[in-house]
Amino acid sequence: MFAHFDGIVAEKNPDSIVLDVNGVGYLLFVSGATLQMCPPVGERMKLYSVLNVREDAMELFGFYSREEKAMYERLKGVSGVGSRTALQILSSLSVRDLSIALVSGDAAALTRVPGIGKKTAQRLVLELKDKVDDEQLTGMGASVAPKQTGGPEGEAVAALVALGYSSSEAAKAISRVAGQTDKTDELIFLALKSLG
Repeated sequence: MFAHFDGIVAEKNPDSIVLDVNGVGYLLFVSGATLQMCPPVGERMKLYSVLNVREDAMELFGFYSREEKAMYERLKGVSGVGSRTALQILSSLSVRDLSIALVSGDAAALTRVPGIGKKTAQRLVLELKDKVDDEQLTGMGASVAPKQTGGPEGEAVAALVALGYSSSEAAKAISRVAGQTDKTDELIFLALKSLG
């Protein structure tokens, strides 16, 4: 129903933003990542949106990128994951980090999200590992500042993809060597060694 809102930031709250669009204030619930991307009150911002209609409420959810919105919708499609839980996951993990965790089967990374237990994490990995887009893995499609895009692991995955490996091959290779170093070039070297 609502694809996006483009307006002036009227309010910033811990879990929501009010956008003034031609004199009408829209309350959109957002992830921590979207809140970080939000400019100061009084400046213009565009948010992609999802309208969630329940028996007792209608809520708008806002996202700084199409990739974050797509991931939110995928998360909500998993049994037992509601709107707030999906937003909590996106507040704890960037789209790229979440994508890497899903593709590489790293359920442990998901259990670090408040409210996500082992069974839910395993269900998320099982149902979503084959549904992650290349843009979400590499972060190329999202306009995210480097400090919010998964650090050395994400950069190493993007480098391997640029070298011709598939997104899933790259993510799996990096996940195998991720704990050994925190330097991007060393991660790439170790991953290439493991790929033979």
